[in-house]
Amino acid sequence: MEGRMQGKAPLSDSNRRIMDADAPPRRVYQAWKGSNIFFLGGRLIFGPDVRSLLLTVCLIVIPVILFAAVISGQLAHEYHNQIGGWVASVAIIFTAYIIVLLLLTSGRDPGIIPRNAHPPEPEDVGESSNLSEWPGGQHGSTGLPLTKDVLVNGVLVKVKYCHTCMLYRPPRCSHCSICNNCVERFDHHCPWVGQCIGKRNYRFFFMFVSSTTLLCVYVFAFCWVDLRIIMDTHRCKLGRAIMKSPVSGILILYTFIAVWFVGGLTSFHLYLISTNQTTYENFRYRYNMKTNPHNRGLVQNFIEILCSRIPSSRNNFRAKVKEDSATFTSSLGMGRALSPPKMSVDLEMGMKRQTVAMEELEDLHSQIGSAMGLERCGTEPPHIVGRKGCSEIATDIEAFAEEFGLEQRFTERKKIEQRTSHNP
Repeated sequence: MEGRMQGKAPLSDSNRRIMDADAPPRRVYQAWKGSNIFFLGGRLIFGPDVRSLLLTVCLIVIPVILFAAVISGQLAHEYHNQIGGWVASVAIIFTAYIIVLLLLTSGRDPGIIPRNAHPPEPEDVGESSNLSEWPGGQHGSTGLPLTKDVLVNGVLVKVKYCHTCMLYRPPRCSHCSICNNCVERFDHHCPWVGQCIGKRNYRFFFMFVSSTTLLCVYVFAFCWVDLRIIMDTHRCKLGRAIMKSPVSGILILYTFIAVWFVGGLTSFHLYLISTNQTTYENFRYRYNMKTNPHNRGLVQNFIEILCSRIPSSRNNFRAKVKEDSATFTSSLGMGRALSPPKMSVDLEMGMKRQTVAMEELEDLHSQIGSAMGLERCGTEPPHIVGRKGCSEIATDIEAFAEEFGLEQRFTERKKIEQRTSHNP
């Protein structure tokens, strides 16, 4: 019997789950199904392209360091310390403010809608569902229509069913293919901040972009002042002044290019805020003033986006994970099992499957087979059989097999074992 135990295959995933039942529970961020990256124990959430955030910080900080170290020093020399120190201090404080806005944009939940563990029931969809999206007006493998109609400010808006998150997306919600999450009031995924821009961080994103634009204008202006002072002091032309202060020339060129990017982005988002649109809606639906159901007027649109209360996150990333699948603490020893596995729907694969995997069923068969071998153990010592007798173990195994719908296969195996015992 010891040889038989030594020859067994490694533990299956089901057995590992049984043995690890006493292990500390995982947190939500550790079992997260999206593509996000977490830091500080789930307190900060970033997109999968978080490395680009370092590049963005360098593009902001390095020019400001050059400006504070070189340009402000030249201004202090020309103005006899009357203005140079203030120019550098304002640039450094403003840069620190922009970095904080950048982290608030990229390191927080943008408005992720939690996934459903199971798809909604068809009867819960309601009469507003639209069946015309399915070929022949039929349901898909989930039994759910692809879209349903929702009333927004008196206008019917179609919302789609997300097969990944197993939910009907709220209005203005979209699934980000990069982060693999449904984000409320999805605007776009910004690679420069490494995060989706949604309902909970759009305000910080707009403040970050607009503040960066002002910083570029500030550095650009004082670099021109520095060059102008050099031209007046040495009575030379612009080219000669740039030769005397090459850092000013480099920063003027750099900020001129940058202001077209961040300044254009600021102008575009000012237009979006004034019309209460998102970037996704602007490129996808092309709303006008009459067809946009979210437009509440210029003043109300700015109040809603920039002055309204930011909703709390729907996710507690540090909460303990609630295991959906049942574990068997002592199925054979206690002579009973937990409730039979429920049928769940794998929407990504497009087919139904049981929550108990095939390898678990094979493992179950091997356990039943080994227990059947104990039925012929009437002459074996009690310490090998255990505390229960063979007849009790057989009864437990029958109940266990019936619980999982294996009663027929168990009965057939039992008949074979009886024939072999009568006909040695």
